[in-house]
Amino acid sequence: MNIGLIGFGSMGRTHAWSIENLKYFYAPLPFSAKITGVCTAHSQTALAACERYGLGRVYTCPEEMIADPSIDVIDICTPNIFHYDTLKKAMRAGKHIYCEKPLCVTADEAFEIASLAKDLGKTYAVVFNTRFMLPVMRAKELVDAGRLGRILSFRGTFFHSSAADPDKNAGWKQNRDICGGGVLFDLGSHTIDLIQYLCGPFTQVSGMSQIAYPSRLGMDGAMWSTNADEAFYLTATLSCGACGTISVGKIMCGTNDDHCFEIYGERGSIRFDLMQPNFLWFYDNAAPAAEKGYTKIECCGRYPAPGGIFPGVKAPVGWLRGHIASMYNFLDGVHCGRSVSPSFDEAAHVQAVMEAAYLSDQTGCREAVRTI
Repeated sequence: MNIGLIGFGSMGRTHAWSIENLKYFYAPLPFSAKITGVCTAHSQTALAACERYGLGRVYTCPEEMIADPSIDVIDICTPNIFHYDTLKKAMRAGKHIYCEKPLCVTADEAFEIASLAKDLGKTYAVVFNTRFMLPVMRAKELVDAGRLGRILSFRGTFFHSSAADPDKNAGWKQNRDICGGGVLFDLGSHTIDLIQYLCGPFTQVSGMSQIAYPSRLGMDGAMWSTNADEAFYLTATLSCGACGTISVGKIMCGTNDDHCFEIYGERGSIRFDLMQPNFLWFYDNAAPAAEKGYTKIECCGRYPAPGGIFPGVKAPVGWLRGHIASMYNFLDGVHCGRSVSPSFDEAAHVQAVMEAAYLSDQTGCREAVRTI
């Protein structure tokens, strides 16, 4: 599989690293995949990436890459506002697509893309990489096996401190004109996806945004008026009847990549903290009274075959391991000619939840989540 990478910021480098290292973590690797070209907004960035990392040729624009018949997969790592146009062009050209989240910047765009994907017979995935941390995969197994029983409540948080310093320049993910939203798009999309993955779709939400620093230095160093949420808080109801909260923000001092969830059911509960990526906590309410308490389930590198061989099942894992597993899941789907999850449908649902949350923030009312 020849992969064309559009964008080479931190996520572009992460995807390139994941593709290059698949052969070490999954053996035997049932397919061959390599990046054969890079396209960025500035050609010198693409040239430097190709020369430094051996990533093939430089494409002058996405359209040139998409039109190349030798490219099988388009990997989209651009700012959010460019996703919709690139997705449509790549889908119409018959490419398989791996797209960074969020899928688009509006629910209308995301629903259109999801609808178009149904008829084309290609493999598409959105990069909700936290799904592929092994404790999250174990959590899914427990939920699906009924170990929690009926889900009653949940809590999801995702906190960074990247905007906690008012003297720090804003980045593009803080600019609604480029990101399409604020922290709800950047971090909240991950948490919303985890809750729908583990507990089912959303039906209603109430949202409240927060801008802690209305003015700060912009990307160009000049004073800039903050135009996107720096934190967001929502309450939600799921189709299963569960109720819960999601809180995300980049103004939380003392946090790093603090992505956590708690899910409570009639028969048990689970907890996960991305800063402790090797373990899942499980509470079995059916245990005898003398044995009740949270069990610390060791996950480490125990990925299902053909994963888990490197550096070994007992070795601790980190954030990059989720990206490796996410990339394997997608490319194995391309290789086998099957659809994969997280799908464009699932990503469109996340988009609809965020749209309803932003609408609720404006109206002050509880809003229904659109369905595809």
